[in-house]
Amino acid sequence: MTKTTNLPPLAERIRPRSINEFIGQSGIIHDQSLLLQSIRRKTPFSLIFWGPPGTGKTTLARILSTEYGSEYLELSAVSSGVADIRKSLAKASEYKKMDKQTILFIDEIHRFSKSQQDALLHAVEDGTIILFGATTENPSFEVIAPLLSRCRVIKLLAFEESDLKRILQRALETDILFSSRKIILSEKISNMLTQTSGGDARKMLNTLELAISFHDENEVNLTENDLSEALQQKHVIYDRAGDYHYDIISAFIKSVRGSDPDAALYWLAIMLEGGEKPEFISRRLIILASEDIGNADPYAVMLANSCFQSVHTIGMPESAIILGQLTTYLAGAPKSNAAYKGIKAAQGYIQENGAESVPLHLRNSPTKLMKNMGYGKNYHYPHDQDNHFVNENYFPDKLNKKPSFYIPSDQGREKFLRDRLRYLWKDRF
Repeated sequence: MTKTTNLPPLAERIRPRSINEFIGQSGIIHDQSLLLQSIRRKTPFSLIFWGPPGTGKTTLARILSTEYGSEYLELSAVSSGVADIRKSLAKASEYKKMDKQTILFIDEIHRFSKSQQDALLHAVEDGTIILFGATTENPSFEVIAPLLSRCRVIKLLAFEESDLKRILQRALETDILFSSRKIILSEKISNMLTQTSGGDARKMLNTLELAISFHDENEVNLTENDLSEALQQKHVIYDRAGDYHYDIISAFIKSVRGSDPDAALYWLAIMLEGGEKPEFISRRLIILASEDIGNADPYAVMLANSCFQSVHTIGMPESAIILGQLTTYLAGAPKSNAAYKGIKAAQGYIQENGAESVPLHLRNSPTKLMKNMGYGKNYHYPHDQDNHFVNENYFPDKLNKKPSFYIPSDQGREKFLRDRLRYLWKDRF
């Protein structure tokens, strides 16, 4: 059997080399897409691939550079500094003198500081490089505005299950190690591989490779135990750029949501000791404060936002104290996802039914003409009424049945809101 000692991981071994080999991302790769048109015309442009891990950002960057016939340089923002950037820009400058185009790909570009991103700006502006960036974070928050304005953001989505199964099949048929062996995947095992990957092709292939490595025989019939064992064998050392990075933040958020401050601090400590950016953690906590606590404790989202501003200003190691305080507060706070469910329900309603016109009595009437047309007519100002409330219709006139989106819980401060709304709107709450 072929030894795997010096070979790269499976995901690297079967990485597509051309755009025709690439599987998935049909939203950005189709006959009329911007990317395919630029390939046909040989007109590359600076761009940032934004999407979840394992969705093909690095693969597409390498494929595009080959299709364009450009020189290709690659840096990882996790391990590169300003000196590495300058070295790459110097090399690109030499290529430019030879009338060669250079694509500089920066993986995890959101991890570069402002000064590191500033160092790229002039080279992008004068055409020394065409910048390709890859990020799992919203570039609007993580990439400086001057650099972002010179790049097109291309959004990638998690792989569909059908695409993941095609990638699995490709691995079994074309990989140098697996193609010479008989590896049997039942439909159940195949489904487990795709469904536990979370749309991350690299994670799926890593799991497959590890599960197969438990067997020395040439004919392998993978079992549920193989997959369970492979999924449990995680890296002990925190890797900010790897799959474990996303597993840890998931465990952290679930611990806070589950009101276990000790478990939350455990996962928080792993992230901080591993060098995770405190801003990354605090952003997730702002979302949690609104999604999982909401009106049960409205102060939570204010505290979370204050934490984000503080860690951004102070930096490590002191930011650990602030994050610890916020984590324990949010874990101990009463929980409600009623506001989160409410806006999701309202969005779903609009997507299904569309939007109706605003009733005349709810419209502003800044001009005499509008007032004569009935704008604002019969609107009752709540503060002029007893209890500062009037039983008014605030929905479009055509809605005979008023939809109900927000269902307050009996947790924390939200119980007060629930009781008040039930008193005011007896037919809805």
